[in-house]
Amino acid sequence: MGKDYYNILKVSRSASDDDLKRAYKRLALFWHPDKNPANKQEAEAKFKQISEAYDVLSDPQKRQIYDLYGEETLKSGKIPPPNPQATSSSAYSPVYQQYQRQHPNTSTFKFKPRNADDIYAEFFGSEGGGGGTSNSDGGGRSRGVNDAFFRVHNGTENGGGARGRKAAAVENTLPCSLEELYKGAKKKMKISRNVYDASGKFRTVEEILTIDIKPGWKKGTKITFPQKGNQEPGIIPADLIFVVDEKPHAMYKRDGNDLLVNHEITLLESLTGKTLELTSLDGRNLVIPITDIVKPGDEMVVANEGMPISKEPGKRGNLRIKFEVKYPSRLTTEQKSDLIKVLGVVS
Repeated sequence: MGKDYYNILKVSRSASDDDLKRAYKRLALFWHPDKNPANKQEAEAKFKQISEAYDVLSDPQKRQIYDLYGEETLKSGKIPPPNPQATSSSAYSPVYQQYQRQHPNTSTFKFKPRNADDIYAEFFGSEGGGGGTSNSDGGGRSRGVNDAFFRVHNGTENGGGARGRKAAAVENTLPCSLEELYKGAKKKMKISRNVYDASGKFRTVEEILTIDIKPGWKKGTKITFPQKGNQEPGIIPADLIFVVDEKPHAMYKRDGNDLLVNHEITLLESLTGKTLELTSLDGRNLVIPITDIVKPGDEMVVANEGMPISKEPGKRGNLRIKFEVKYPSRLTTEQKSDLIKVLGVVS
């Protein structure tokens, strides 16, 4: 069974020249071997099939023979003789009649396939003067078809010289807990986007992107996945950007590389001291003795217990504890007298 050239190009049997050109351009770009280095052998076979289909269907003579007799007759060049039992009008097809007029002594046709690279160069241009040439541009890259392909995928439209535009970047918020930004984490984000399939039609694909959160990253840090946005004809796909956002924490607040925590103590504790216990963001139990007198609004600094510094591995900011002193709401006469006795002698 011969090839179905119409199916290869994904067009109907009534496709016009413009339909054929559009189909060829879309599929040739998709299956060009230079764009498929990981699967070059299959891409090359597909690319040649697409080129052959376009060669046949874009040539009126080849297309007529193919439509009437199929691929085998087209390539063998042996057009079947007319049916002698049929009427003259039906026995001689337009193709056969045409060949009889052009070649009255033969019923054969010589099939001359065109080179796939030559067809490609016709559509997308060639700096080397023609398809299939291999003049060097001085940088080790050959001109001709390969150069035409290079220009198209860098945004040049049909060899016209104007660089294509890239779609605007798409930003998404990436919420992170303070614990994740302290210890580091891996986040998996599921995305959906429109891409071209092998037939050149749009389809929606889903993909899981892994984001490696580094210890110490700050709010506003951007993680970019190049060209992971939707594909659109003639436009380079947008970059997909995730922007780190910081979720509020029940106890700690971040200030640059430092961690802030508010702690309330009683008036007695502010005067006599106490031992403060806190749980760090990585789960450690911090025991912090308070021995000095604490005044309202005082701040205590615990070195190297803040956020990791992403650009200086092994280093951290400070933990800053801001104290609030809780005063008693009322005192008895006896308590006031006792305080006067104790505090009256304090300079």
